[in-house]
Amino acid sequence: MKSKKIFFSDLDGTLLTKEKKISEKTRKALDDFVAAGNHFAICTGRGLDNVLDVVKELGLDYPGMYLICYNGAQIYDVDAGKDIFRIGVPLDLIPGIFETAAEYGIHAHTYTTDSLISPDNGEEMQYYNRVIKRPVVVTDDIVTALPEDPCKVIAIELHDLEKLERFRLAIMEKFSDKVTTVYSNPNYLEIFMKEAGKGSAVIRLAEHLNIPVENTIAAGDEQNDISMIEAAGIGVAMKNAVDMAKSAANVITGFDNDHDGLADILKSNT
Repeated sequence: MKSKKIFFSDLDGTLLTKEKKISEKTRKALDDFVAAGNHFAICTGRGLDNVLDVVKELGLDYPGMYLICYNGAQIYDVDAGKDIFRIGVPLDLIPGIFETAAEYGIHAHTYTTDSLISPDNGEEMQYYNRVIKRPVVVTDDIVTALPEDPCKVIAIELHDLEKLERFRLAIMEKFSDKVTTVYSNPNYLEIFMKEAGKGSAVIRLAEHLNIPVENTIAAGDEQNDISMIEAAGIGVAMKNAVDMAKSAANVITGFDNDHDGLADILKSNT
């Protein structure tokens, strides 16, 4: 077990091209990495149901594979078909988060296992759902629509990023003892429990598999990837990554996500 490695990869802007596909060169490098006895873990802000769809659509059904969803709030063992970790935002915090979003004029939504829950289905939701493609439940009573603590809340602002940042500061002023906030792109603000995060997921899964952290590789491109880039033995930022992610990385790829940026990383660690 000590010689095994784990490769943690973000999806959008990292493993996937802008067309949301995986190129053949990158797939071959990933095939070889897993065939050598190593583990592969998708590590994304997306929900489990959507990531399972991506795995099926792209044929990424590797043995010993894990899906880390909602920015580390859920770790799913694909072979076993069950979670090995999950933490949700307590239901008693949900009204305050959504009330603050309404106060600042910010769209917010959260998740069940198969739906998006929000007070509105406007421009921001339509923009988000062009990729996620999930049913939307529109309700002002968010808590009643949730069967359990949701893994995260996401806030979206497409036009005024300063307004989104003011909302973020308000959330942290009210709830910083329990939640954390991070941007997954300039328009998307992720809100989840402090115990979650992609970096924490790297540590948790390595411990679960009894693999030394120095045998972990993590690749990403956005601010919400920084914690896993910093936590991994080898932290990789894509050539197309934001500057903050590049500053946190040990390695910056020579090519972007549309030109097999991960292929050489995988080959050199197989």
